[in-house]
Amino acid sequence: MRKGNFIYQHPQFIHVLRAILIGLLTGLVVSLFRLAIQHGLTFVMSCFQYFHHYPFGLVFWALGAVALALALGWLTQSYPNIKGSGIPQVEGQLTSQFDEKWWPVLWRKFFGGILAIGSGLYLGREGPSIQLGATIGQGVAETSHVGKLNRRIEIASGAAAGLSAAFNAPIASTIFILEEVYHNFSPVIWLATFVSSLCSNMVSLTFFGLRPVLAVRYQEMLPTRLYWHLLLLGLILGLLGRLYQLIILHLDTWTGKIKWLPPFAYPVLPFLLVIPIAWYWPGTLGGGNQLITHLTNLPFSLGLFAGLFVLRFVFSMVSYSSQLPGGIFLPILTLGAVFGAVYCALMVRLGLLPAHYLPNFIIYAMAGYFACISKAPFTAILLITEMVGSLVHLMPLAIVAMVAYLVVDALHGEPVYTAMFNNFIGKQSVPHQSEMELLITIYAGATLDGRKIADYSWPKNSIVSTIYRGEERIIPNGQTVLHAGDTLLIQACQAKTGQVQARLEAAAHYADV
Repeated sequence: MRKGNFIYQHPQFIHVLRAILIGLLTGLVVSLFRLAIQHGLTFVMSCFQYFHHYPFGLVFWALGAVALALALGWLTQSYPNIKGSGIPQVEGQLTSQFDEKWWPVLWRKFFGGILAIGSGLYLGREGPSIQLGATIGQGVAETSHVGKLNRRIEIASGAAAGLSAAFNAPIASTIFILEEVYHNFSPVIWLATFVSSLCSNMVSLTFFGLRPVLAVRYQEMLPTRLYWHLLLLGLILGLLGRLYQLIILHLDTWTGKIKWLPPFAYPVLPFLLVIPIAWYWPGTLGGGNQLITHLTNLPFSLGLFAGLFVLRFVFSMVSYSSQLPGGIFLPILTLGAVFGAVYCALMVRLGLLPAHYLPNFIIYAMAGYFACISKAPFTAILLITEMVGSLVHLMPLAIVAMVAYLVVDALHGEPVYTAMFNNFIGKQSVPHQSEMELLITIYAGATLDGRKIADYSWPKNSIVSTIYRGEERIIPNGQTVLHAGDTLLIQACQAKTGQVQARLEAAAHYADV
């Protein structure tokens, strides 16, 4: 059998080979990214220990902080695609509504993220890790000269691998990319993303060891007679999550009203505010994973935990408003963990909860806060389970996550990454391409389920070119009947991609559209 025939008849094999390559490369890059950030934070804390003995050194530190802030601000404003977490950019690529060159983003995001997060700002490494992985996947795809569909599969694979290497959570990373970023669970995609996540995680474990990223020790499980706390905790987290959404989504608008300050100077204030924080509370610097793992070692004080929550909430917003490379993923988990400690301390003071359940509520609140803000409860439950390294918390995690999710949903909260994507894509010009490919999966009971292609009024200038049904690849005609689980490859006019995708997703996911 000729090579070409083998590739055509076994496309999954080729996807897996490329997924392995992408996973290994992404694991290496993101592990170095993590390592550099850790060393950066260690350097900052060591310097401030020195400054406690020689305070005059703070003058030189402040001058250096301003210079670095201006340099990073210039880098970010001159190449806006590296701003923030990078997840909206990746989602734009996966939905064919945005595109970028991979190499300029890769090196700028890498070094910009290290300098921003490693300097102590309350920013997360996970969003940047997703974008770094996506650029590596894009680089492999373009080097291999694959088609448009395969290019998006490689980008999704790299994105999942990036999150996996950042958190050592390959299952949750795959689910997050499919549930929250790509919005597609097609078999064509999930295998490649999962393989990349596993390979990336293997590289990361080689660098950082087998210890879970958030190894929070607990003494015993929460008894069912205390499960009412989970309902109350989920309710409060939902309210706080909606508040977080409202503020984070308006930061760009608010900072844009500061006319006297040029955008490249936005990072100056956060970099200067790091100085008193590093002086008094060095353990809170960065994304917050060190704070999460050390919360149970702090004095058990309601005032202390509440103060930490306010500090983390306010300075997380200030840090993200700088528009520097850095995400909100880990800061959200940190806020949830700290609020879990606040809740536990308050209930202990009221005599409603024993103090030794503090680690439990730290774990539960992380899942609940992320679930409601991102509106991705399955990702939240799996993520915390993998990061904590224990399956025993699944039931409490699920209760808190679902209650918090339902509260935000009742308050009409939109998934934060989807809202960020909508804000981001509204500022972009349409890429100069005449035609793009969309990948749509049909759900059971949807309008397209059980319908012939000829019987549906498809958007103008769009055509179903291929159907993926399990392992089968079908070239359809007008009499082909669509079924739940089918993944449709659709050619659409570039200028109408967003509108076409919204309409077809509604028809593929819901009934009577």
